[in-house]
Amino acid sequence: MESLINYLLQYGQLNVQQIELIENSVKSVTLGIGDYFSEAGKTADQVAFVQKGILRVCYYNKEGEEITRYFIDENNFAVDLNSFDLQIPSGEYIQAIVPTQLVVFNREQLKNLTDTILTWDKIIGKITNKALMEKVNRISPMLAEDAKTRYTEFQNRFPTLVNRIPLKYLASYIGITKNSLSRIRKELTK
Repeated sequence: MESLINYLLQYGQLNVQQIELIENSVKSVTLGIGDYFSEAGKTADQVAFVQKGILRVCYYNKEGEEITRYFIDENNFAVDLNSFDLQIPSGEYIQAIVPTQLVVFNREQLKNLTDTILTWDKIIGKITNKALMEKVNRISPMLAEDAKTRYTEFQNRFPTLVNRIPLKYLASYIGITKNSLSRIRKELTK
């Protein structure tokens, strides 16, 4: 819980009563490997803060292949924002790829925080803007690069994740096969 409060305090002031209200508004959820926080076809009604672990956001393309869009690690929020805000079915999955500990807000709790804490919307707005910019920066630069460059760029930008993510998900994220990724990793260690 402390990591959530420390994270929120980076974006705005909260007094002791507000912190207690936030702590009383969330529940802890543990996901095992492969468990879903959110699923395609269902409407997102919760927002999670990752205390420990890694989530991946993925979808299935027209050929039925599973595609990893990006990863969400510690001290970041996870939600299908379109589904949550617009109350429409999600088009993607949010899945734990390692044992993951979350702090979860439901829609009603978030509304209560908005109604009770004057600065809540401003704090959440700053966090959302930061997350959207990071999402764009994660995806955009990698699209035009070759596979080796995409992998080394991922290594450089996310050094704490590269050895924690199963190869099949990392390969999917950078748009290559698991065998190609193994070959690239072998070349780079020579």
